[in-house]
Parts: sequence; C-alpha cells; structure tokens
Amino acid sequence: MDASVKLAQAGEKFGYMRFWIAEHHDLPGIASSVPEVMLGYIGAQTTQIRIGSGALLLPHYKPYKVAEIFNMLATLFPGRIDIGLGRAPGGSAEVTNALNDNFLQKVYAYPELVEELVRFVNNEDDKLRAAPIPETPPMPWILGTSKKSALLAAKNGLAYAFGQFMSDADGPAIIQAYRDAFQSGPTGQQPQVLLTVSAICAETAAKAEEIATSSLIWKLQTANGGGEYVPSIEEAKSYVLEEKDKEKLEKMKRGMIIGEPNHVVRKLEQLQEQYHADEIMILTITHSHADKIHSYKLIAEEMNRR
Repeated sequence: MDASVKLAQAGEKFGYMRFWIAEHHDLPGIASSVPEVMLGYIGAQTTQIRIGSGALLLPHYKPYKVAEIFNMLATLFPGRIDIGLGRAPGGSAEVTNALNDNFLQKVYAYPELVEELVRFVNNEDDKLRAAPIPETPPMPWILGTSKKSALLAAKNGLAYAFGQFMSDADGPAIIQAYRDAFQSGPTGQQPQVLLTVSAICAETAAKAEEIATSSLIWKLQTANGGGEYVPSIEEAKSYVLEEKDKEKLEKMKRGMIIGEPNHVVRKLEQLQEQYHADEIMILTITHSHADKIHSYKLIAEEMNRR
C-alpha cells in the first residue's frame, strides 16, 4: 500500500496527469481489492494528480452506493476523482460467488447500471441524492477492450479508456466507432480517449529487457494458474520454459514497449497517432519498486525533452 502511495507521489512529481487503481480480488501482494479505500489514502498524500478506479467492477455493486463513495472522494479531493468502470469479475469463480449471488445477471444489466450511476453522479435523479454532492462531480469513464464497451461509452456520452495492452482486437477501429457514435449529454462532455499501454523503460535496451523478464514470467505463471507474486529478475531467468511457453512470451513481448527512453517514447507517439488517443496511460509491472519508478521517470524526462 505504501508503495502505491510512493508511486502516485512520484507520478505527480514527474508531471503525470492520472493515477488509477484496478480492482482485483484474492491476488496475493496486490492491494487493490477495495480501490476506493486506497484512493482516499493516496488522495490524502498527493495534491494535484487525478486519482481513480481502473476499473471499479460495477456488476458487483449498487450504483447508488458507488455514487455516494465517489461523491465523497470528489468532495474530499475536488476536481481530482475519476470513476473508471468495468464489467469483469475481478478474480476466480470462487471469488465471484463470494462477492455476488447473481453476477451474470448483473453483467447483462451492465448498461442499465452505468446509466443509473451516471444519473446519480450528475445529481439528476428525481427521488434520490447521492450525498455529499461535490462542487465538481467525479468523472465517469468506461474501460474496455471491445466495440461493445466503446459503444456503451458513446451512448452515455462518457470518456473511454481502451486497454491496448490486453487486447488483440482492432483498437483503432473500435476507437473510431466510439467517436462516430458519441452522443454528448447534458454536461457537454466531448469524446475523450485514453489508451492504456504496457511499457518498461531503462537507460539501455538490454537493461529494460532484463527488468521486463520478471513481468513476462509472472504473466506466464499467471496464465498457467500460478504467479502469486512478480518474481525477481534472477528467479525469472531461472524459470524453465517449455516450447509453448516461449511462443507465449514472444506474443506477450509484442504487446509491450520495452527499451531505452527514446525508443519507448517514439513507440508511444506512434500509438497515439495510430489510435488518435487524447491520453496514454502507462502500466509498468516490475519486481523492483525502484525500477518501476525509474521507468516512469525516464519516460517523463524524455517526453519533456521533445
């Protein structure tokens, strides 16, 4: 938890605009089962960086309660709160059953849940107010990797975050469909696209590749039913790979940006142009917290030089 605070503080110092926390359950070493609590903790120890959920898994909750929580956060930290929304279960089947007695039905009702939440956040409900009502409401985002999620965001006049790092879909076409279908609501929100990219940066390409080994092996272990924690570089290097694992690793690497600062920023610029994204959010998974912060620092410094 303290590592998350230090990362948010570092991001603020380096000039990053947003810091989001995902919702996962029953994952050792990941303090994100209750992102709204972590956001309060982080918000109290930062001053200007926007903070939010990426994503809060709405099918598990009642929209009214979510609106109350994020309205409180927006009251405590004015103009800094985002509500990123998703529909994934956030864990195993056992986790889903422990959290929710009718998850699938709630997933089917997700579009209605989104509409209800937006109504409460914008204080537009005829009967209920999700108090406290902040001066600046929290900003809702739809997070996704499909045309379905993009069109849901467009229909509701919401900003859209596309998870490029976890999708094999035609992202540029999905984002264009979002822009084409966008319906501006009463708040006057314009189409806004955030692209989430996995990147690891170091002074040299070789060093970045070495650091990335931990993340890659962890993803492989997770896909194979293990991966309780991100292994050290030494542990990752000693991991015995089968032939099918090597193919998976190469595919994973193609979905990441790994390299020295000029290479990483150049790739980010190419993605921004390809996707016509308004913002890029960087996900960096490393064993060493120092390596993670240093990666963000190098990218920010290179961006500032351009």
